[in-house]
Amino acid sequence: MDLKAGLGQIKQIKPATFKGVGTPILVLAALAMIVLPMPAFLLDILFSFNIALALVVLLVAIYTDRPLDFAAFPSVLLVATLLRLALNVASTRVVLLEGHNGGDAAGKVIEAFGSVVIGGNYAVGLVVFLILIIINFAVVTKGAGRISEVSARFTLDAMPGKQMAIDADLNAGILNQEQARVRRAEVTKEADFYGAMDGASKFVKGDAIAGILILVINILGGFVIGMVQHDLDFSSAIEIYTLLTIGDGLVAQIPGLLLSIAAALMVTRQNESGDMGQMMMSQMFDNPKSLAIAAGVLLIMGIVPGMPHFAFLSFGVITAAAAYYIYRKKEKERETALELAKTAPATPADAKPKELSWDDVQHVDTIGLEVGYRLIPLVDKGQGGELLSRIKGVRKKLSQELGFLVPAVHIRDNLDLAPNMYRISLMGVASGEAEIRHDCELAINPGQVYGSLDGVATTDPAFGLEAVWIAPELREHAQTLGYTVVDAATVVATHLSQLLTNNASKLLGYEEVQQLMDMLAKHSPKLVDGFIPDVMPLGTVVKVMQNLLNEGVSIRDMKTIVQTLLEYGTKSTDTEVLTAAVRIALKRMIVQEISGPEEEIPVITLAPELEQMLHQSMQATGGEGPNIEPSLAERMQKSLLDASQRQEMVGQPAILLTSGMLRSTLSRFVKHTIPNLRVISYQEVPDEKQIRIVSAVGQ
Repeated sequence: MDLKAGLGQIKQIKPATFKGVGTPILVLAALAMIVLPMPAFLLDILFSFNIALALVVLLVAIYTDRPLDFAAFPSVLLVATLLRLALNVASTRVVLLEGHNGGDAAGKVIEAFGSVVIGGNYAVGLVVFLILIIINFAVVTKGAGRISEVSARFTLDAMPGKQMAIDADLNAGILNQEQARVRRAEVTKEADFYGAMDGASKFVKGDAIAGILILVINILGGFVIGMVQHDLDFSSAIEIYTLLTIGDGLVAQIPGLLLSIAAALMVTRQNESGDMGQMMMSQMFDNPKSLAIAAGVLLIMGIVPGMPHFAFLSFGVITAAAAYYIYRKKEKERETALELAKTAPATPADAKPKELSWDDVQHVDTIGLEVGYRLIPLVDKGQGGELLSRIKGVRKKLSQELGFLVPAVHIRDNLDLAPNMYRISLMGVASGEAEIRHDCELAINPGQVYGSLDGVATTDPAFGLEAVWIAPELREHAQTLGYTVVDAATVVATHLSQLLTNNASKLLGYEEVQQLMDMLAKHSPKLVDGFIPDVMPLGTVVKVMQNLLNEGVSIRDMKTIVQTLLEYGTKSTDTEVLTAAVRIALKRMIVQEISGPEEEIPVITLAPELEQMLHQSMQATGGEGPNIEPSLAERMQKSLLDASQRQEMVGQPAILLTSGMLRSTLSRFVKHTIPNLRVISYQEVPDEKQIRIVSAVGQ
């Protein structure tokens, strides 16, 4: 039993132990070929393996859906190049040592390439070999190396723009955290791949140069060895060693040329999923006009006297037939689309108008979105519109962040709007509108770009940043210049998300708060029982929660909010006092949402003299708010704006720390002018956090 158990454990360990040892063994074998002598039979096997490996790599590169699916290609290219160079060294040793014994002294493969492929004529072989070298080095390798270099540079330059685009989609609710993580990993993988391809192309270029040098060295070395050591005459030495050297060079250069073509195919492909053959066929032969013109040119050339009539006329007829077939196919698709449009249901002309009812009275929509007629494809799923799914994602994201269900968005077309305009309304009041181009994409300038774009200049409707409407095919180019590129549906969804976030307090009413209380009652019935209306009316609870949302505080933690209101509800009915008490109870969540889990909080404070003056002003007005002179208010606003911008430049949150008496007033003071500045009081700093004063306003 012990022996069987031991054998079972060995069987389980064996696959994991020997998995992945193929590449190290191949590298060690290549190094051994450089040092140790190789028999001719083993050289034949290795040369055949080298050709087979190059063919497999080329076919994998052709049938790979996108370059990143073959991310190991740079490493494969390096290993294959190392193997080929090691074979060159091993075969050179055999050619120089045994070449005087005949054409098969270095193996059957080298003899076949030296005799059969080039007909045993070393002059023809030399010309063929030089042509292969020129094709590989001057055409394929040089072009692929240049494309690799440019692709690597532009891919690395485009990384910040792509990362910002992912963050924008995440903030708009288009992506969840897992999808954003996968997208970021793909961007990093793409940059690593093209950077590795830039380096791998240098191996291919060096291999081509090495082939030329090895050819010259082998011919000269063989000439000297044949005449000096083996007493061959000049013509025999030249013929024998030249044929063997050219055969050896062809055996190495053909796999090298195949790998160079594979590398060129990989770097010239776009990073889009799809079969390369199908993409080429669909894009080259999609327009029958180009085929028809080509057919006409071929037919004209075929009837010119002296031309090969059969070849040109045959290809002309074939091309014309292909153009006619594609034309008929497109016409049939167009007729089918027209038939479907005609069979759409129509409203009967003799239908009697129905009587008016209360259903004909239109109530004000909580959230409304009106679009011009040219933007209807954005909201029509039948035309590929993605705006409905984007809006659903926005509602889901905001509902999770704010703590209550964001109302549905009522979408309708409005012929009174400009064709490319949309309008967002809250409670029936227009809160934002803009003109967009549904067939273009918006390239947003995040603050630092490296060039200009051809397009229509505009501004981002959500944040007011400079932007340009560009054609979809310029997306990659814009990202390489540092622009954040989004489609039209994302522009509308982001604008809607921004407006709903800024006006969250207007979306919360009695119905929503009552539903939150009902949900809390399922988990904490004793907490809710007798709270409304015994402790405080529902209207007061609604006002407190609206105050929290207006100050950017989530109401997800309903249990803590209700517990605090139960404690302070018997002491005060002032909603400002109750809001301050709830904020103190939620201080850990508030600070974490602003500055994250960092133990140290960077804060901006008011100078002691300024804070004391504001306190005295509030006492003089009976707590109605400080009576600030316009000039002082302007200076305070400018100083706070400068301080918050400095914090934003260093990537830190802008937080104004002040007393509890001034917090509410200062929060309203900066809400619209400095929206990224959050105001907290001394009592709202958790005990475990440390503060670090980065700026003092008023000094």
